[in-house]
Amino acid sequence: MEEINLIIARNLKSIRDNKKLSLEKVAELTGVSKTMIGQIERGESSPTITTIWKIANGLKISFTSLINQPQPDTKVIQKSEVQQLSEDNGKYRVYPYFPFDEERRFEMYAVEIDKGGFLASESHGEGTEEYITVYEGELTIRVNNSEHTIGNGDSIRFKADRPHTYHNSGGSLTRLSMVIYYPA
Repeated sequence: MEEINLIIARNLKSIRDNKKLSLEKVAELTGVSKTMIGQIERGESSPTITTIWKIANGLKISFTSLINQPQPDTKVIQKSEVQQLSEDNGKYRVYPYFPFDEERRFEMYAVEIDKGGFLASESHGEGTEEYITVYEGELTIRVNNSEHTIGNGDSIRFKADRPHTYHNSGGSLTRLSMVIYYPA
């Protein structure tokens, strides 16, 4: 429990500083006493869920912005750390490097498709788009009965809110980067 209190303390202090608010002003906006705000910022108090909600609502911020560990400015992800997912008897491999994040609205993958590998994908949510760049090999994408072959160094963007397929139509391994964007 102590660690969450320290996270809340750092987050609240940082948010208050960024908004240039005094303890008095935060107390006025949130209905939480100045003394309690100070204790929370110093990590001397374990605020209740109700208190955290009062602070979040008063400061017009999300509840999770107070309780989540801040993400570092830079993060290196080793391929060996990423859980590989596969389809088509292992011929289609996906590496989810950056999973979906509500604030960023996208996810990012590296994909490897062996010669002849194929994947049929269902429609994603309304307005979803995919951005693909092929770095090695050749990829054929079919969307709405329209087929597009993308070669090494080429990119494609398409509406992924309809069924689509990926096929390694070339003679060797295909490697690509895929970003899926989800509208709010």
